[in-house]
Amino acid sequence: MNDKQWETLLKVIRGEPVKPLPVAFIIDCPWLPNWYGISILDYFTSEELWLNANFKAIQDFPDVLFLPGFWSEYGMCTEPSAFGARCRFPSNEFPHAFPVIQSVEEIQNVGVPDPETDGLAPLVLNRLKLAQPKIEVAGHKIRFAVARGPLNVASFLMGTTEFMMAMMEAPDAVVDLMGKVTEYLKKWLQLQRETFPTIDGIFLLDDIIGFIGEPEFRRFGLPYFKELFNADVTVKFLHNDASCKVSAPFLPEMGVNLFNMGFDIPLKELQKLTGNRVTLMGNIPPRDVLASGSPADVQRATVELLESLSDKTRILPSCGGGMPPGVSSENVQAFCAAVRDFEF
Repeated sequence: MNDKQWETLLKVIRGEPVKPLPVAFIIDCPWLPNWYGISILDYFTSEELWLNANFKAIQDFPDVLFLPGFWSEYGMCTEPSAFGARCRFPSNEFPHAFPVIQSVEEIQNVGVPDPETDGLAPLVLNRLKLAQPKIEVAGHKIRFAVARGPLNVASFLMGTTEFMMAMMEAPDAVVDLMGKVTEYLKKWLQLQRETFPTIDGIFLLDDIIGFIGEPEFRRFGLPYFKELFNADVTVKFLHNDASCKVSAPFLPEMGVNLFNMGFDIPLKELQKLTGNRVTLMGNIPPRDVLASGSPADVQRATVELLESLSDKTRILPSCGGGMPPGVSSENVQAFCAAVRDFEF
């Protein structure tokens, strides 16, 4: 984001009225490579193609806040790879990390990786370092330290089903694992902030929050998210496009002030659950409307979303989740036009 866009984002987070509302989208490998006309593997392995794809997005949609902005990533593999997870990279499919912990007894032997040297993190960081001069010449800055959340990473290390079963059968071992994962993530986020002083935000992505009940969230989630978001940055951004009714009331306690959710819960209800203390980024259906619908469908859904809100402070119109595969430029333009032309 450029300075003007960053200031606009901060105004929205502070609850100041902004007209028209700024549009925001999370963009990464599920959408950006194929929209740009390259394979996902090309996007991951060519710094030039990765950078040019991001530049095209900000040039084609200059008024959109693309978050986190110039996201250097390898899908879900970045953090699990540091713990030794085997990673699969098909040519034009999403990468996948395989479990590395085969039993709860192995958790005691898990070490805390070094983000400067272990797994894909050093490659993520170096790609950004090489691209930083061109990003800044274009008037943009690296704004966010980004990581998959602690529950998400732990679920990849064990397997989702095995991880959630362990919560019930071996809770002390899971607490041990969560502490180790969180320690690594703190180091990884801090390394990003030290490398790029322009960073003033933390962005965590964790859908496993939506698969557990409140007692499990309180024990295995809340303390670790509070620890990670307890950092001296202005924007504390969480993505969870699974169910969020259990965790949403805890967002202010977690330290979150910007939240991207799924589309199964209305924004108006989320405003109540969070006491309107958290900026909400969402939430028309990403696949069935933004990707598969016509521009008229997108326009209609966007207007209905905005009309449903009596209080439009702390709102960033978007889709429910990240930008999905297959969204056309025409549909992005239709969304932006519907927000820009909406009168309130």
